[in-house]
Amino acid sequence: MSKNISSLDLYAKAEHLLGIEEATEALYDLYRSELDDYQIKTLLDVGCGRGGFMKRMISDGVVCKGIDLSPVMVEECRADGLDAECIDVAKVSGKYDAIVSIFDVLNFMDKDELEKFLDAVADRLGDDGIFIADINTLYGFSDVAEGTMNSENEKEFLSVDAVFENDELHTKFTLFSKEDDGHYTKHQDTIVQHFHKIKIFQKLSGLKLLEKQTFSLYDTKDKTLLIFKRR
Repeated sequence: MSKNISSLDLYAKAEHLLGIEEATEALYDLYRSELDDYQIKTLLDVGCGRGGFMKRMISDGVVCKGIDLSPVMVEECRADGLDAECIDVAKVSGKYDAIVSIFDVLNFMDKDELEKFLDAVADRLGDDGIFIADINTLYGFSDVAEGTMNSENEKEFLSVDAVFENDELHTKFTLFSKEDDGHYTKHQDTIVQHFHKIKIFQKLSGLKLLEKQTFSLYDTKDKTLLIFKRR
């Protein structure tokens, strides 16, 4: 039996089979270290996932709100008592000392979507507000992300097939989930990510690119950290 669910919710259901826990924790450490340089009291986590980073920042005394376009992720955040909504950043009210988008969030947008997103982020930053995000490098897409993998446990089997061409990574997720009656339900969808050149981020009207750091998450120089300040 095949069942249709959104690509974001499929990713949410399959995430635990991807083996990205260590990489996620490394990114959390990096973001937390960078934010230590600023006196922030409020933070908006865009693409908050299950709320792991918000929990860290809350433990540091920061008031956090998270948004994610996956209802599955938002429900899990709320179950943990976190302030989370399933809305677009353009619909968020209030101003924040810092906004973060962790683990490829910007790569899930094409150029037009990205520009609108960054304008909305700038509008939601307070005076001297900071925005931090990470993106995949060209090497990260072509030499690290592209390829196939399989993962399974007693009740699930996941197949991932990623192809990078024309500055786009098309990743097909196929998840088989065993139901209580012994039958398997098949979920399948393709997620598209986009490679963005740094020059896009150097010409923004609302944000000024303060710093870019290329670093290694899975392999040599596969990620770039971007730090912006509101103009």
